[in-house]
Formats: sequence, C-alpha cells, structure tokens
Amino acid sequence: QSENSDKSSAESDSETEVDQVSVYHKLLATLKTSPESESEEEEDESESEEAEESETEMDSKGSQETGEGDEGEEDKNDVPGQEEGITATDAAEQTLGQEQADGADTSCDTSRGVIEEFTDVKHESEFSLETNFMEEESGGCSADERDNNSSQAFSEDPFKQHMDKELQEKEVEKMSTLPKTSSQSKWPRLGQLTFSSILEKHKTLKADKEMDVKQLYLHKPLESTWPKVNKQFLSSMNKPNDPFFTPLQRELFCIMNMYQDLFYPERNALTNGEEIRQVYCLHALNHVLKANAQVLSNNAKRRDRKPGTDSDDYRDQGLTRPKVLIIVPFRECALRIVHIFISLLEVNDKRKIDVSNKKRFKGEFGSDPEEKPPNLKRPEDYEAVFAGNIDDHFRIGVAILQKSMRLYAPFYSSDIIIASPLGMRTVIGAEGEKKRDFDFLSSIEILIIDQADVYLMQNWEHVLHLMKHINLLPLDSHGVDFSRVRMLNLNNWSRFYRQTLLFSALQDPQINSVFNKHCCNYVGQVAVRNVPVIGSISHVVVQLPHVFRRLEAESSTSVIDTRFQFFIDNVLPEYRDAIMSHTLIYVPSYFDYVRLRNYFKKEDLNFTHICEYTKKAAVCRARRFFLKGDKQFLLFTERFHFYKRYTIKGIRNIIFYELPTYSHFYSEICNMMKATDNAVDATWTCTVLYSKYDAQKLAAVVGIDRTAQMLQSKKNVHLFVTGEN
Repeated sequence: QSENSDKSSAESDSETEVDQVSVYHKLLATLKTSPESESEEEEDESESEEAEESETEMDSKGSQETGEGDEGEEDKNDVPGQEEGITATDAAEQTLGQEQADGADTSCDTSRGVIEEFTDVKHESEFSLETNFMEEESGGCSADERDNNSSQAFSEDPFKQHMDKELQEKEVEKMSTLPKTSSQSKWPRLGQLTFSSILEKHKTLKADKEMDVKQLYLHKPLESTWPKVNKQFLSSMNKPNDPFFTPLQRELFCIMNMYQDLFYPERNALTNGEEIRQVYCLHALNHVLKANAQVLSNNAKRRDRKPGTDSDDYRDQGLTRPKVLIIVPFRECALRIVHIFISLLEVNDKRKIDVSNKKRFKGEFGSDPEEKPPNLKRPEDYEAVFAGNIDDHFRIGVAILQKSMRLYAPFYSSDIIIASPLGMRTVIGAEGEKKRDFDFLSSIEILIIDQADVYLMQNWEHVLHLMKHINLLPLDSHGVDFSRVRMLNLNNWSRFYRQTLLFSALQDPQINSVFNKHCCNYVGQVAVRNVPVIGSISHVVVQLPHVFRRLEAESSTSVIDTRFQFFIDNVLPEYRDAIMSHTLIYVPSYFDYVRLRNYFKKEDLNFTHICEYTKKAAVCRARRFFLKGDKQFLLFTERFHFYKRYTIKGIRNIIFYELPTYSHFYSEICNMMKATDNAVDATWTCTVLYSKYDAQKLAAVVGIDRTAQMLQSKKNVHLFVTGEN
C-alpha cells in the first residue's frame, strides 16, 4: 500500500495518484519542539499547599507554537496572528503512539511530529460511481421499473425537492443583495427560534409531534437501522408510536430534513452532545445514500437507453464527488462518527458491511484508556470534551455504497470528508503556495460544523479560511462528465443550495458572524435564540462581592484599547497596594495578555504569568510563587484554563479583564477561592470589566434580567453572592 497525501489530485483511469507532500510537513519542520511536550505532571494531588496537580492533557501548544523562556516568556510569539494558533496537538502526540495498535501499519514518526498520510487507492473501481449500477445495490428490477414504482414518493422527498429546485438569475441576485427577513417561533424543545430568508416570506414551520417513518423519507437501510442505533437515547417516556427520536432529535431533524441552515448554540458534551451527533449523522448518511442511488440508477438508464437519446435528463451530481463535509475538533469525534455510520449501514449481525482499512482507522483514530493516570481530578465537562484521542490535525475521506464503506478514500473519490479545521487549513494552503488544493470543496451540499466553541480555543482563523474556500468553482475538471453535472453547480450557485448545520455550546459574536455571513441557503436559516434566565453566577459557592465595572467604548473595535486604558487608569491602581496581594487577573485574549504582561514589566510590578504557551516547569513555579505571596499578581489566560483546568490556590482577589467565553468558567474561577487556606477573615473581591458589546457574555453570567438593567444603567453594579443566589 503506497502512502499518499489525502489531498489527492485528480485520479487517472489507471487509478494511480501523484505522491504529494503535505504542507503540514514543511510547517512542522519550522517549529521548535519542546522536550517536555511529551510528558505531563503526574504528581499525586495532596493536601500540601505546594502539591501540583497531575495532568495528562495537552500543553496547549498549537501548530504555530515556538519555544519560550524558562519563566514562560512568550516574547517571540508577540507578533499579531500568533495567538490564534493554539491547538491541542501536544497531547495528541501521546495518543498517536497508539497508531501501531492492532498491527496497523501507519508509517508514523511521532518523535518528529510528522505523520505520513495514507490514501486508499486499491478500491477505486469498486467504489466508483461512474462504473457501478443500481442493480448491484438493490438488485432485481430494472431501472425503469424501479423508477416508475418510486417516482411519486421520490418527487415528494425533501432531498429531491431541494436539489431539483431551479433558481432564476433574479432570485440569485436578490439573495446576493437584499437583506433577510426574519420571523419568530417557539418550539416545545428547541425554544425560541428565528427563521430568516430572502426569497419568500417565511411560512410558519411547526415541529412534528409524531413522525411516521414514511414521512421521514429515509433511504434503505436507515429506516430499519435507525431505531436500533438510537435506542440508547430513547427513554420510556417516548411514546410507543414515536420510537425514532428524542424530543430534541425530532425537532432538529425536522429542520435538517427541510434542508434549512441551522444554528444550535446549546450543545452540551455532557448531556446532549452524542444525541445531536447521532441525528446529524443520520441526516448526512441519508443524503449521501439518496444522491448515490440517483447516480447509480441513472447509470443504468444511460446504459439501457437508445442511441441518440438526449442525455440532458441525467444531471445528478456536482463538479466533484464530495457532498458532505463534517468539521469536528478531535480524532475521537471522527472515530465516533464513523462508528455511527457503520452501525446505520448494518441491517443486522448477519449482514455486516465491508469496511476497508478499518484496522488502520482504529489504530490512528483510537486511543488507549490505560494511558491516562487514574488519579486525575477534572470537571465532568472537561472529561467529556477531551475524551479519547485529542489530536486536532486530521482529515479522512469516506466513500459509501449501500453495502460497503471505504475509509481513507482519496478526496475526489469520497462522499463524506471528516476533518478538523487545522486538517482543512493545511490542505487548502495559502495564496502563493505551490501545493494547495480546495477543488474538492466545490460541490459540498451539507456542511456540518460541530463543537464550534472549541475552535475559538484552537484557531478560529482556520474556520474562516475554510468558509472562504468552500463552494468555489474548481480550477481543474478532475475528469468530471459535464453532461451529468447539475446546472446549479455549473452556474456557480452551489453556496445557495448548501445546507450548513452549526452546533456550539454557546452564543458568540464570531460564531454568529459565520452563520449570518456565510450561510445563504435559498430555503432559509433557523437559529435557536434562547436567553439565559439564570446566569452562572448562581453557581458561585463562596461568599464574595462582585463588582461589575462598565467601560464606555465608541465601537466594537475600539473597545480593546478602551478596556486596556480603563484597566490601567481605574482598576489597577486600586490593587497596587501590597494589602491587595494574591490577585488573579483572568484574560480571555492572548493579545490582551501580551499587552498586559509587557505593561507590567515596564512598570516593574511584582507579578507572574501563565498562558497556553507556558512550559510545565514555569507553570509550577508561577503557581508556587503566587500561593506563597512572593508574586502579587498572576496573569492567567482563558485558553490555559480551557486546556488544563488547574485549581489555582491562594486567590484572594479576582479581576476578570473581560467576561469569559464559557460562562461556567466564571463560577469555576471564583470557586477556586475555596482552595485558599487561612482565609476565614480575609476580604475577598471580584471585579469584572464589561461594555455594551459584551451583552451575550454578560447575560450568560448574571442572567438576562440583570443584564438589561446593567446595560441601561451606566453605573457600576455591585452584587453579593452568598452561595445560595
């Protein structure tokens, strides 16, 4: 088996590929690797003040990381743009050692961080849509007989209706220029929904309380396998006549099946994460099976047609084969998705589907549970997010025919691509690079972005880069038969037909921006817009006053400088006195962190600092200095907390330089004060800086009612939490 990059070029008739070297290899060669990146703290957590927490998760060193000094200096990284390169690749180097599991020949050299990518070229003809026919899939009747039997049902199929809709140029012009009109609706489980569209006034869509399997238009064998696969999420409360979906799944699938764009910002890794993954996998697989069945059926019709017959009736595919792109943060997520696909395709234990390269896939995407020390103490949500193999640089093509699945398919022979943002970024490349490829994204019909909030902690620029390169006209024909290509693709209107499903754990302006600017499906968009009634401040169990200090900024861009000036002029002077020692300053943005760190150095303040780039030894030292009071201030970044979740001991004063991205981080940081010894008589404080542009984050912390009051008033707000509020 030859090793090839999965960003393969167009394949020739002889089914060979040109070996390509990933841009990622060159990128890795420029990075300075840390000798400590392979190991983590494994000291047992004890009652001692100086005991360090054991840790096996990532050192949060991203794909753009450079080395730092002994005290955790990051001066070399102060160039704008470097901050966004924080990813989870370090911890992945440990789990990648499992790639040799089960005898998988992975040809990996993890010591250098270089992974030779594998692409399956052996099964090209077996999975080719051009050379297979429907008889091989469903047997028996001829293409015409089958077409006559199912034409009426197929015409009502949402897939058929969506893909066969022929937009007019005037309609496309409207979608490119006119603003969207919106309407509101409330559903039993999803809550408050906002429907947006341009082409026509929105028709009130109601959630189906009950679903008949025939109304779902599920392709075989999904109508028989889905109830079995989803059984683990169905409770006894589900009605007997609805044995298919949970209430959440039913409403989500109702929107998905209508091919509307969807933004759901209430995904929770602990509660509904897997429930959501199941239903979008069903939708993606259903779409691919229908699309491929249509192509295979038309293959048979074309084969049987009389010479001279018009061939324009068989436009059933895009300019390139990939139809579904699923973006997930870690390899473990890709592993679970593929397992769901396999389960949905296997009708019963006797009819197992053939999965090529399954052993290799298990080795490269699986993990060894014994690698994790048993004495780790981390929050449940952390354990759920960082379960399994947390390497964040991967991409894999999946080709599917009804009875078989091909993993590691070349992209131009794939139906589904599963990748991380970093995995996509390194194959798409940058302008000016010789080896870059994004033609395979030209005809994506369903884009699924799961756990979008995690990408804010990795590199949001990778997501934006992907959105700029999706549904563009390809630079090469890649051997396509243009007589089979849909007119929507030839007209470069693919983006108006693409369905985007966006799942996140939170509302965020950057995520909202992607949904609003890059989702232009002609059917319209649906966004869940529930407001938090009770904020995370109610989960603070220590008694301390919370002072919310409002700063006035003219615009969302000027708020960065305004916040810094407000902090050094109005907040910091109050904490310079030695009596205000043990002050932790929580900084969400790495840019702000660098700015503050440089200012503290310039002013010769007694401080230490921890960020996502800080080495393990420097982290231990900084925590010890802060605990003992040798350092008055501790600058502390949000991403370090996201990837580590250490308990910082010795905190007596907290300053939230900006509200946290994750609202529950607010209560977590405040509750760290419980770890402060001999503090019964101490006066603890918590100060929060906010502006009118922080409305969403503020509501998640204090609740919507308090937020409305605080934004109307220009005075500082004092709240006292007793642990029962």
